[in-house]
Amino acid sequence: MRLVVQNDKSRARRRGTAPGGRKHAMALGCGAAVLASTALVTGCSGSGSGSDPGTARPAAGRGATGHAAPDPRAAQAAEHTRMAAAAKRWGLDEVPIAPPAPPKVKPHITARAGFEVDHQEDWGLPPVFTTVPTRNKVVFLTIDDGSEKDPRFLQMMRDLKIPYTAFLSNYLVKDDYGYFRKAQSYGNTLNNHTLTHPYLPGLSYEEQKHEICDMQDIMRKQFGKRPTVLRPPYGNYNQDTLVAAKSCGIKYAPIWNEEVYVDHWEFREDDQQLRRGDIVLTHFRGRSDWDGTMVDDMRRFLNKVTREGYAVARLEDYL
Repeated sequence: MRLVVQNDKSRARRRGTAPGGRKHAMALGCGAAVLASTALVTGCSGSGSGSDPGTARPAAGRGATGHAAPDPRAAQAAEHTRMAAAAKRWGLDEVPIAPPAPPKVKPHITARAGFEVDHQEDWGLPPVFTTVPTRNKVVFLTIDDGSEKDPRFLQMMRDLKIPYTAFLSNYLVKDDYGYFRKAQSYGNTLNNHTLTHPYLPGLSYEEQKHEICDMQDIMRKQFGKRPTVLRPPYGNYNQDTLVAAKSCGIKYAPIWNEEVYVDHWEFREDDQQLRRGDIVLTHFRGRSDWDGTMVDDMRRFLNKVTREGYAVARLEDYL
């Protein structure tokens, strides 16, 4: 198993070199990857009560008003045409694949083997995982921190109906909470990525609790709810991290199995392959940090997952 390490200029500006040998510290990769599925409009044909032989019934295929009932196939064709135009407008190779309906029975999420901490199960601590168990050929897009606020990215993802989960750090989003409220209004999910993006295992329990729980309060105030999902910065955590997170309502601590950049992908697994249910990380970054925009980044992401037959599903629909 390989570590996924973010090749990110901004990382050098952050705190966070893992101290060697610290008990329970999990150095699982450094910052180095939700659902609006394609809407299929269904029609319903009208039918008269017919109890009175003298009462005329609407003609077959027409509603009570006499207008033709909606044709689901026509609606699907129109939506496909719209999506094809959107894919072309945003420079994609193909139309993204629509995800399946969310599972009626949620998969059981446990900590990935080797990513547990002491008392993981008996204390009911939030599991750290990189892949969601599912038979559906889906991956999950997650975007971290909130540094870049590109309006074209919001429009692209809305046009293409691609869901994503944003993990926000307050020091980077506080200058424009409205940008992320707009993302939320488009059906995307906002989750906790701490106040200041520190290396959490280097902090005391109380300091970690402050970073996580105070961010919960800000999320409630700015976005209407306290999340149940946390991503520890850089993918680093220890037992105190998960205990503190649980104390303020966190149930899950997903990290990632792949990361996508504007010019390449990085993989945790040695075979360099996507898997069903993989969590993909990227960042809110632009030309000041990368050689491209978030639109460029998403184009690379969508072209690969679509070419390999994957749809992008909303992470929270599986939790």
